[in-house]
Amino acid sequence: MRVLFDQSTPVPLKHHLPGHQIQVAFELGWSRLTNGELLVTAESRFDVLVTADRNLRHQQSLAGRKLAILVLPTTSWPQLIAHTQAIAASLAEMKPGEYRELSF
Repeated sequence: MRVLFDQSTPVPLKHHLPGHQIQVAFELGWSRLTNGELLVTAESRFDVLVTADRNLRHQQSLAGRKLAILVLPTTSWPQLIAHTQAIAASLAEMKPGEYRELSF
């Protein structure tokens, strides 16, 4: 699966998601894109956006999108590291256009 981490997603998480092609928005030079621009740009190149931005669904129209969105409950790597298996399982289950918020 082609996965994009936005700026709120801790980069070390990518080492716990084997089998996926993961890129980081910042490394692609996309750090100045608004959320709307990021969604449009990512949709043609990625299957899933991983973010910790819980306001995304309230700020953007997500209807009709092919890009799946997985929302982490925090940006804190020390808190997420204990849940990497659950994150990986959720990522593997994502369907096109699905929006899923995780909670631990």
